[in-house]
Amino acid sequence: MAAAQSAFPAPRRKSCWMGTPEIYFGKSIDNSRLVKVEDPKRSREMKQFGIALGCLFVLVMTFTWQHFKAIEYGYKIEALRTQRDGLGEITRALRLEEASLRDPERIDMLARRLGLQSPQAGQVIRMDATGDANTPVLASVTPVSVISLR
Repeated sequence: MAAAQSAFPAPRRKSCWMGTPEIYFGKSIDNSRLVKVEDPKRSREMKQFGIALGCLFVLVMTFTWQHFKAIEYGYKIEALRTQRDGLGEITRALRLEEASLRDPERIDMLARRLGLQSPQAGQVIRMDATGDANTPVLASVTPVSVISLR
């Protein structure tokens, strides 16, 4: 029985004194005949406040636009750097492939497989023997021999 009483607390007694009662009397007020007079000073202040708020809004939006453009340009720059690095790797791979394809031993081996012979003395004229590879080479006319099959 004691356990059941401790589980449910006893209801509190209401006191008979509630304080002083508040009494409200309704009073009808008719404001239909009142006309609001516009205050020119107040309207000027509101126009100035609106203009100041508009200028602040334009400044904040300009700053925000510049900030997001800077972030966008940063992403574009990073993408272009990644693309440049990738193209550099491709260029390096292509130069290695070019060097392996220009290997004289490989060319000689392919020529022998195709049944070509080594050149005779005087058949090979080196054009780049006079300067480095960056200087232009002047072409020269060599005598042409005509072979007739008759």
